[in-house]
Amino acid sequence: MIRVPAEPAGRLSDAWRHCVGTGRIELALRRDYQDSLALLQRDIGFRYIRGHGLLSDGMGVYRPYDHGGARHVHHSFTYVDQVVDAYLDLGIRPFLELGFMPEELASGDQTIFWWRGRVTPPRSHREWADLVRATLRHLVDRYGLDEVRTWPIEVWNEPNLADFWQGADEQAYHRLYEVTAHTVKEVDAELQVGGPAISPGADDWLDRFAEFAEHRDVPVDFVSKHAYTSGPAQHVPFGVHQTLGPATGLLEQFATPRDRLKGTRLAGLPVHITEFNSSYRPDNPVHDTAFHAAYLAPVLARGGDLVDSFSYWTFSDMFEEAGVPTALFHGGFGLLTHRQVRKPVYHLYAFMARMGSDLLALGDDHLVTRHPDGRVTVLAWAPVDPTGETAGPERHTLRLSLPVGGDEVFVRRSTVDNERGNAYTAWRHMGSPRSPKRGQLDVLHEAAEPARGHRRLPVREGRADLDLTLTRHELTLVELTPVVDETPPWWDARRLLGREPS
Repeated sequence: MIRVPAEPAGRLSDAWRHCVGTGRIELALRRDYQDSLALLQRDIGFRYIRGHGLLSDGMGVYRPYDHGGARHVHHSFTYVDQVVDAYLDLGIRPFLELGFMPEELASGDQTIFWWRGRVTPPRSHREWADLVRATLRHLVDRYGLDEVRTWPIEVWNEPNLADFWQGADEQAYHRLYEVTAHTVKEVDAELQVGGPAISPGADDWLDRFAEFAEHRDVPVDFVSKHAYTSGPAQHVPFGVHQTLGPATGLLEQFATPRDRLKGTRLAGLPVHITEFNSSYRPDNPVHDTAFHAAYLAPVLARGGDLVDSFSYWTFSDMFEEAGVPTALFHGGFGLLTHRQVRKPVYHLYAFMARMGSDLLALGDDHLVTRHPDGRVTVLAWAPVDPTGETAGPERHTLRLSLPVGGDEVFVRRSTVDNERGNAYTAWRHMGSPRSPKRGQLDVLHEAAEPARGHRRLPVREGRADLDLTLTRHELTLVELTPVVDETPPWWDARRLLGREPS
């Protein structure tokens, strides 16, 4: 029996809710995307959203033209306005990522993804600066300086990878960053700019980024990087499989920037993990499993001790890096495809959103919080084996002694595992239909809901004993509320059939 202290150990960080990732941001022009994001905001409530492609050709911002025998550039913000308006209407702000390169400003032809984001340096840094300046000035004019000052501005995405930045040319990235950061500050000195948005395995870039920023006196308001635990892709048609490292590897990656930047000018700056997940691949089916939710649970519980934010990549299954999705399930929360069919990891975030602010206990398999009104909330998860060598324990038990008020507590339990709250399993049982019919969609929507149960527990000397048995890969949320019994004195369940109790 684990005795949970009555006094809080501190506040539960909500860094997990600060930001969430999305596919290329022009997807926000779609009605189904906006409906999915509305559901996300209703159940979870993220503060910021980050995605690629703000300046890519699909957004139509950079529009060169010839007139009067001379070349001119028009900056158009029709789609930018529609996207940002949609975000703000849904209570979420943009975490701006400046990229990719417009085709007619790019110095080369290299692209990435099915939608061909261009990843070469600008052929003119002056025109790039003009593009950044015009974009930010427009946003300030439209949404107000006080508002835009709250939007972080990240320069590029994973420049340490040759796929995302031609040749992974570090000096070329530093030049791009320097031009961009000074342009941002020219618009307003209090706008927040940062980087270098590196992928895992390139932490030495942080060292040299700090040296460059100090040597060149370049503005840096926050540091960003990404974290993943997956190995090389093992390709199958329309998908991949990958080995995974332990989830603790994500936490170790979160800790890297502050450890490496000690003693530099960047020490003490906010650290944002602007992408994290087990796998970076949208077409890896591990994202659809209960395993994935149980795997990430300790990361959400502990990550806020290490960084200011960590952004799940990504919230929506409409995520086209590997092409148009070809199956029902894909790499995000499962919201967009086929009428908001959810995934277990979505429920992990929704469960976290129902936790209290006072942290009472945090263990290897549980998180306990208290709300201001006295409710106590427990998030528990079964341990997983990330190596895939075993299925993980079939049963996992947890016994907690919880500090609660009253004589009895009402217990509400919500459960997600391999069978419950798991549309993927139901889809597999159906035969993995490529285009589910309406009736099948209804079943999948129903299967995606967590299993729920209710009971009462007695309270003795200010404590309730909670015994939990979790199935393999189970994630469970237990909410305990003191009972205020308003049963009338004449109520007797034994008389439901009109007979006097014997």
